[in-house]
Order: sequence, then C-alpha cells, then structure tokens
Amino acid sequence: MSDLVPADTTEDVRTRGAGVSRQVAVLPVGSFEQHGAFLPLATDTLVACAVAREIAGAYPVHLLPPVTISCSHEHAAWPGTVSISSVTLHAVVRDIAASLRRSGVEALVVVNGHGGNYVLGNVVQESSARGERMALFPAAEDWEEARERAGVVTSLLTDMHAGEIETSILLHAHPEMLRPGYETSDFVADDRRHLLTLGMSGYTDSGVIGRPSLGSAEKGKELLASLADSFGAYFSMLTSEDGGADG
Repeated sequence: MSDLVPADTTEDVRTRGAGVSRQVAVLPVGSFEQHGAFLPLATDTLVACAVAREIAGAYPVHLLPPVTISCSHEHAAWPGTVSISSVTLHAVVRDIAASLRRSGVEALVVVNGHGGNYVLGNVVQESSARGERMALFPAAEDWEEARERAGVVTSLLTDMHAGEIETSILLHAHPEMLRPGYETSDFVADDRRHLLTLGMSGYTDSGVIGRPSLGSAEKGKELLASLADSFGAYFSMLTSEDGGADG
C-alpha cells in the first residue's frame, strides 16, 4: 500500500518543509478504466503513482495520495470503467491546492497518468493566471525524452493506450498486476480524429491501441528515471523567487 498511499507523519512533513525555501506537493491523478484484458483498471493510477514516487525519491516534495477516478468517458463501453465529470475533477484539484496553501504548501504539481484528463490543463492555466503556483507533469516533451532514453520503439501517437509505455512501467513497478496476453495484443490505430465523438470503441475492439508486446521492465525503469530527471526543471521553476522557467 505504501506504493499508493504515502506513509508520512505530520512530523515528516514539518521536517521536510523546514529544509526548503518553498514547499512543493505532488498529486498523482490516475483513472479507473479498461486497459485491455491484461492490465488492471487502475493502470493509470499505478503509473501516476510510480512517477510521483520516483520524483519523491529525488526531490524534497510532499507526496500526496492519488486521485483514483477521473474523466474516462471515452472508455464507457467497457465494463468496470468509472468516471467523474470534468467539472468535478477541476473542483477536486482546486480544493486540494487551496487546502495545501492554507497549511503552508504553496506549490502543487499534478502528475497526470491519464490522457483523457484534458481539464487538468485548464486547472493549471487558471490557477497560474491567479498567481498560484501549479504545474502539470509530465508534458509531451518529457514523455518523448523518456521514450527515447528508454529505447521505447513505439511513437507517442501509436502508443495511445495499454501499449509499450504503460506495460513497461507496470512490468517494472507492479509486475504482479499484469495478466497473460500482453505479448499478443498489439493493435495500431493512428488515425483517431473522431475519438471524442466515437470513444475508444470506435477504434478498437480489445481496448488496446499500441504495442504492449514490446514492453519490458528495463524500459519501465528507464522511463521513470528519465521523468525524474525532467522534473528538475519544474521543481526549480516552482521554488524560484519569481516562479519563472529557466532558459
């Protein structure tokens, strides 16, 4: 459970906060949605938590427990998928950020594990416009750097859902959660221009879009290591006096 729920005490948080100029909290946001027949419904939450845990191992951040249900409406055709509205997710993240500020944690990084959580970008934009310190991680550029460093063959376009990246991260972080079948479940559908209207069922019968057969624990480890390195720029930006990005 410590992989998903931090074991910090209030004294741990106080001690960590005393050693930094500005406290930064990290909030994993996952989902509860189909990931084919071999990955669990909680895959996006497990991925977001793995990324956040890697960050917390490298930087003095306040690691929060995950938001485990989000905006998965495009997966509604599959049993087990559960969603909340974008309005609700927006409000949850805003409320968490406000609560953190009241306790002295000024900055929040939202680690998003689900591509369908489009509203998180709006939350960060609006919060930043109000002068609050918030960031969304990883950006597409961070994933691209991680993909290249880890030797992931599949492009980010093709590796859309339950593919090489997600399978690799779970093979590294939670191999016990995979079921047999990822080795033979590759399916490609690069033209998804009507996804918002048709949902995932308009493009895949299995729920998979990507090449999970190419996944490996070694790639998963390198993906997480690369993302932790990329986070350094976010940490510097959020803890700087002017809150601006370098370079």
